[in-house]
Amino acid sequence: MKILVVGSGGREHALCWAIRRSPLCSHLLAAPGNPGIGQLAELVPIAAEESDALVRFAQSQHVELVVIGPEAPLVAGLADRLAAVGIRAFGPSADAALLEGSKGFMKDMVAKCGIPSAAYGRFTEAEAAKDFIRAKGAPIVVKTDGLAAGKGVVVATSLDEALAAVDLMMAEKAFGAAGEEIVIEEFLEGEEASFFAIVDGQTALPLAAAQDHKRVGDGDQGPNTGGMGAYSPAPVVTEAVAQKIMDRCILPLVKGMAEQGRPYKGVLFAGVMIKDGEPKLLEYNVRFGDPECQVLMARLDSDIVELMLAACETQLAGHRIAWRPQPALVVVMAAKGYPGAYRKGSVIGGLGGAAAIEGVTIFHAGTKSGEDGRILANGGRVLGITAIGSDLAQAQSRAYRAVDRLDWPDGFCRRDIGWRALRG
Repeated sequence: MKILVVGSGGREHALCWAIRRSPLCSHLLAAPGNPGIGQLAELVPIAAEESDALVRFAQSQHVELVVIGPEAPLVAGLADRLAAVGIRAFGPSADAALLEGSKGFMKDMVAKCGIPSAAYGRFTEAEAAKDFIRAKGAPIVVKTDGLAAGKGVVVATSLDEALAAVDLMMAEKAFGAAGEEIVIEEFLEGEEASFFAIVDGQTALPLAAAQDHKRVGDGDQGPNTGGMGAYSPAPVVTEAVAQKIMDRCILPLVKGMAEQGRPYKGVLFAGVMIKDGEPKLLEYNVRFGDPECQVLMARLDSDIVELMLAACETQLAGHRIAWRPQPALVVVMAAKGYPGAYRKGSVIGGLGGAAAIEGVTIFHAGTKSGEDGRILANGGRVLGITAIGSDLAQAQSRAYRAVDRLDWPDGFCRRDIGWRALRG
């Protein structure tokens, strides 16, 4: 089977790595990919947002399955465009992807489905938003309604910070059109986790839980990022908690979306806050998380292509998903300055030595090839140093040993990935 993966980040490298292991995959393509993906797949110079070109290419190459990694092309309707010409796409339709494309829509769906979540308000006028904040008090959470690459969320600990967030989003337009409407939510206390399920429009099967590290600095200090590391499984998501998440956050949403004529197909990512064993929904994403995808693919012991095809064809019922018992952990190497301004083009050395450590796989994200074949940094989050071990401590040790073999003075990472699970 000829398969095309759309995207160029660490998530897409991990998906390609898993897909390449499937006996169902005879030819793997990636658009646009990156140098790491290029070791597994034929790279195609088409950006993930170029829907017309991607559809034409998939048709011309007789692609049988397209796996859409990032959220933007899903929200823009790439899966619909492919379905219209008879090509299977793993990922939700534009109608279903609105769960991530509009936080306001998502919160309204959650309310309709009776899913436990934070109280909220939706606003298109800054003064009304500020009045709501003053009435509710802090801490409080301010979010752009639209896509903001994982950065359009401010967890404000004071009224002044919350009011400034409204101005940042609505007056200063720091996130462009994404901030024309904002959502303000009550602050939920507890421990956050990422929970994933694969859905075929009717049936949902749990994948696994992971825990991300969103803040840039050790000890969860500093601004939010797209994710500085993750591990799986997440001890806070016990079997009992996982069942509650399925029963309260996943299955009601799948049923509600189908009843609205927006059947959801693809991977469903539920960000949840857990306190005293009780989960509440923070948000849905309509794709694998990055960097959570890296640790999920490292642990997955089932054929990912078989699962994706079953989701596309509404045939997930009866499938079982197998996992390696060993935990996995990923440390994100980022360019100095991230999530603010950073420099591109620095040379990354030592990749071979890092990858030679037992249990380690290096997933590329923001990289490009230099003219001399060297690997150059080309983004904010650049590498995902992923390790599997007999326990989480061993996975963490292996990942950081690999980090220390890299020769990249312009890069940095957090040194405490996995701290919540290892603190006890």
